Order: sequence, then C-alpha cells, then structure tokens
Amino acid sequence: MARMFRVLGLFTLAIGLMAFAGDMTEMALLFFMQTAFFVLFSYLKFTEKTYILLFWGYMIVTFTGFSYWTVFIMGLPL
Repeated sequence: MARMFRVLGLFTLAIGLMAFAGDMTEMALLFFMQTAFFVLFSYLKFTEKTYILLFWGYMIVTFTGFSYWTVFIMGLPL
C-alpha cells in the first residue's frame, strides 16, 4: 500500500510539472504540496488500514474543497 502512495506522488508531480509549464503557478504549487504529502506518508510504514483511512480522508477533503470552489467561488452560470 505504501507503494501506491509513491505512485500517487509520481502522478501529482507530473501534473504539477505540466501545470508549471503551462503558467498555472497556483495549481502547480498545490500539486507539489500533494506530492510531498504522498511521498512523505509513503515512507512512514503505516498499516494498510491507516493508509486506506488517510486516502479516504484525502478524498473527502479534496472533493469537498473542489465542490465548494466550483459552486461558491466560480459561481454557477445563470
């Protein structure tokens, strides 16, 4: 399970680098922070249940933040 967090770190790093190359600095920094989060947690030798709980917590925070941003910050088209 720890290797999957390294794979997620690799994917977020690739997305961050592409965002940086596309002049989207804020998005790139967000994905670089996610990369650090995933790589750091992959080396902490947690149990499989802890990794699953961390991933679910990450997903809940991410989807909640994304939904908030798209509805309240970007606004719905009328």
